[in-house]
Amino acid sequence: MRYLVTGGAGFIGSNLTRALLTEGHTVRVLDNFLTGKRENLAGIPDVHKDRFELVEGDLRDLETVRAAVKGMNFVLHQGALPSVPRSVADPVLSNEINVAGTLNLLVAARDAGVRRVLFAASSSAYGDTPELPKRETMPTNPKSPYAAQKLAGEHYMRIFHEIYGLETICLRYFNVFGPRQDPASTYAAVIPRFISSVLRGVPPVIYGDGLQTRDFTYIDNVVQANLAACSAPKEACGKVFNIACGERISLLDILEIVYAEAGRRVLPKFEPQRPGDVRDSLADISRARDLLRYHPRVSFQEGLKKTFEWFRTAEPGRR
Repeated sequence: MRYLVTGGAGFIGSNLTRALLTEGHTVRVLDNFLTGKRENLAGIPDVHKDRFELVEGDLRDLETVRAAVKGMNFVLHQGALPSVPRSVADPVLSNEINVAGTLNLLVAARDAGVRRVLFAASSSAYGDTPELPKRETMPTNPKSPYAAQKLAGEHYMRIFHEIYGLETICLRYFNVFGPRQDPASTYAAVIPRFISSVLRGVPPVIYGDGLQTRDFTYIDNVVQANLAACSAPKEACGKVFNIACGERISLLDILEIVYAEAGRRVLPKFEPQRPGDVRDSLADISRARDLLRYHPRVSFQEGLKKTFEWFRTAEPGRR
């Protein structure tokens, strides 16, 4: 099969690309390298030169997107300008990429006869509602531009399925983490920041009191969910699915695990809670289990240990 992975040089996209190539598929990556990194694709062109193609281009340019989807069976749409804080700082740019770019992709996929489009949705769509666990049937209440943009993408996916018959599936990721995640960015996710800080002996920064909880999802589970969604029955199309482990942990508890792995303690630095951040998150994954046959294979604890080991052994330039 032929797959287009948008944002394929990013953390999630590059892991998906490697998994697809390992399974023998042909992969085309579309990335503008605004946040994606070429080193995430290191070695791929040499090992899979006959089945891998890199297109450097922008989702905001419809003709570029049309060329990228041509001849593809499946599209795994990971391309976005990620991060809640970044969307708060620049809502216009993030909207152009996350909403207008997604619409361009859907139009191009519809016109090219793509079989199915998978969309990297976000658990941030639920907002800060106190009810746990989060179920796909719950009302959404986005608290940031990023969350609103991802929710808009979900609606576009559903509409293109209902009106045009394009098979679409939305996967609401819950706090994905794992190897190749960048800890150096201002908007980096909490786990790579914690690991990198403790390994370097620098106080890890906690926004808020550290008692906020998240349902973290190891990257291998996200890859598994995407592959499962590609082969899921048509009954799954037009729907949204939570992708997580179905368990939650506080930031302070994560830091204790990192301390244990590192064999050292570096006291954290507490900063005010950031606008748009959600207090608690926990997913109900029963719909994904029933319709996608999704079962998280890597627990949070196991995933954190694998992630720590990767950062511990990674060359300094990748930390």
